[in-house]
Amino acid sequence: MRDGGAGFLDYALIGAGSLALSAHRAAPRAVLAVTTACLLGEVVYAGASSVAAIPVVAAVHTAARAGHRGVAAGAAAVFLAGFAVAGEVGGAVGGVAAGEGSDDVVQRTLLLAGWFLCALVTGLADKNWQAYLRQTEQRALEAERTREEAALRRAGEERLRIARELHDSLTHSISIVKLQAGVAVHLARKRGEEIPPALLAIQEASGEAMRELRSTLTVLRTDEPTGSPALLVERARAAGLAVELAVCGRERALAGDLERTAYRIVQEGLTNVARHAGGSAKVTVGLDYGERVLGVRVEDDGVADAGRPPVEGTGLTGMRERVASLGGTLLAGPRVEGGFLVRAELPLEGGALLSGTAEGTADEASLGVPMGAALSGGAGKAAGRGGSPAEVRVAADVGRPGEGT
Repeated sequence: MRDGGAGFLDYALIGAGSLALSAHRAAPRAVLAVTTACLLGEVVYAGASSVAAIPVVAAVHTAARAGHRGVAAGAAAVFLAGFAVAGEVGGAVGGVAAGEGSDDVVQRTLLLAGWFLCALVTGLADKNWQAYLRQTEQRALEAERTREEAALRRAGEERLRIARELHDSLTHSISIVKLQAGVAVHLARKRGEEIPPALLAIQEASGEAMRELRSTLTVLRTDEPTGSPALLVERARAAGLAVELAVCGRERALAGDLERTAYRIVQEGLTNVARHAGGSAKVTVGLDYGERVLGVRVEDDGVADAGRPPVEGTGLTGMRERVASLGGTLLAGPRVEGGFLVRAELPLEGGALLSGTAEGTADEASLGVPMGAALSGGAGKAAGRGGSPAEVRVAADVGRPGEGT
């Protein structure tokens, strides 16, 4: 540094070279050029100073880390050459002995050369480490994707195996029952005999079982619904049920898993009505397309009694599991005024729902079951004590009295 101390130009050169480092991620080579030029100018103008090399060392490191090791090495060499020349000139002007001045400049230049070498090496090491981390992340993502694909493939293979087993074991037996019942009915009619009601019931039930089994086998092979809730309502009407379909909100296409769950809830609800509600029951199927929630309701005014202790069935358990997988809520049980209610709320955007919303509370009040029984597992207690969303996520269904599905 000059004897008169640092001036405005010194501060300007050092400040510009140092501030340029703030853009090292966006333009490492430009930053290296600006920093080297400014600090080299400071060294030439004010004399060789090791402190002035610090921003250049940092710029060399960032350029090497970005992969520009040749440019970084060249900038370091240029700065070291300028530093050595400035030291020699400054020593001669200051009147220092030639031998002593040359030795001091060489030592400081070699020291700076070691700093620049370290900056290059650490920059390259950092670059390699970042590349290793990226490769590790890619391998982890690839492994996760492979696991998901393998799980989906195994699930598909298992569905096909179950479909084959059902076809081989049940279809043959039910076909024989249906055939024998049909032959018996035909012979009775041919002889002019009165056909026993039990025989007609067997014939009808076996035919319905065959249709249900074929539908189940189709689902197992494709994992897709065989229709829509509206088609289920039409089939139920054709079978003699008084069913009304009410759609609220903007009807639109849904995600595959959400559409399957809604279909299965309506299907199971109508099946339970046909089996347990009585032939004169009136049924309402409701689909409420909200902005964030899809509401599915199957309600009847059948013979279910809120005073009789309900028994959970396999069908309602399956509904609960489907709703739980989507993070929704499910309420099911006999109503206070009579009949049975199944209501599900499914999130449209993948978020879990908390039980206890205004609509959910109204439904719970209309069910003839205690609040604790309407919530899955210990969720009723969890809701009462401020439990977490995971604890109160899914409301348990409660089966109809004597239901076995």
